[in-house]
Amino acid sequence: MKTTKIGIVGIGAISGIYLENITNTFKEIEIIGVCDLIRERAENAVEKYNIPKLYKDMYELFDDPEVDIVLNLTRPYEHYEVSKAALNAGKHVYSEKPLGASLQEGRELLALSKEKGLMLGGAPDTFLGAGIQTCRKLIEDGYIGAPLGAAGFMICHGHESWHPDPEFYYKYGGGPMFDMGPYYLTALVNLLGNVSEVFAMTKSSFPRRLITSKEHFGETIDVDVPTYYAGTMSFESGVIGTLFTTFDVYYESQARLEIYGSEGTLYVPDPNGFGGPVKLLRPEHGTAQEIPLAFSYKDNSRALGLADAAKAISSGRKPRANADMTYHVLEIMEGFATSGKEKRIVPIESRFEKTPIMQRGGMPGVLDL
Repeated sequence: MKTTKIGIVGIGAISGIYLENITNTFKEIEIIGVCDLIRERAENAVEKYNIPKLYKDMYELFDDPEVDIVLNLTRPYEHYEVSKAALNAGKHVYSEKPLGASLQEGRELLALSKEKGLMLGGAPDTFLGAGIQTCRKLIEDGYIGAPLGAAGFMICHGHESWHPDPEFYYKYGGGPMFDMGPYYLTALVNLLGNVSEVFAMTKSSFPRRLITSKEHFGETIDVDVPTYYAGTMSFESGVIGTLFTTFDVYYESQARLEIYGSEGTLYVPDPNGFGGPVKLLRPEHGTAQEIPLAFSYKDNSRALGLADAAKAISSGRKPRANADMTYHVLEIMEGFATSGKEKRIVPIESRFEKTPIMQRGGMPGVLDL
């Protein structure tokens, strides 16, 4: 079986699950080489996963003719520069979320990829997992009637108590909306379609954060971004949705995502994961019923979107986790930030087309045509 070769830039915390799944789960992609500013990280990955090449920097990776797709796993504020350089080198790019740290960055990357005829895609790919694909099937088959509304909540007290390097969560490109918002918004637009306008109230409740995780214990972080968002969205379909994200609040759980319809309510699983549970409440039942997952990839399947992008390139179709979608999500997030700052409704100009639902069955680790 011919494989698409992946070069990875950035071997940080998120890279572990990508390395594991590309190596052991997805059969049509393989890692050809890696690089990281901290060389030891890349060396460890090469040794653990038997990766053929260790590059001195990302430019050496871009110059390698064996690399088909650059996987950009750098920090959010670095996504733009790395993806731009890769595209200019003639490489397809798949990036961790968000597409860019600002709408202008995303706009430039989208234009550059189209100008050069290169694939640009990116995370999150959790919407391709068994949970949210089952929800999409239920909605499209009419199990909740006509969608009327939606509500999402991501509530926690930040990352400084456990993350080994939490500072970037409170800097440009960070905050609860740009960090966790992509999971919720990507799920919502894939279930309900395009957003046409947004409004939000935002604030930063704590101007400084004390780090208590061991790697930087006792250091403080100056907070440069909003850490409390209460947002409202108007979808083109007429659905009205809300999204609340915060790093300021103590709460015993993180995820809640619900779709309200004329004939029932759908309880969508954590959009930061790939599986369930999926629950459906209809009036004839009286209580929510758990629905069996109807699709594959219910475990942590990060790199599913990358595998789909590789298959899309080889078969000439559009990737499901494509840049039109990630740009639309980025515009919604920046719209919330702008609205919170300027106290006004912000129109969303971009549009994307929903790609086909995932194919059921088939060989594990091999994507549909």
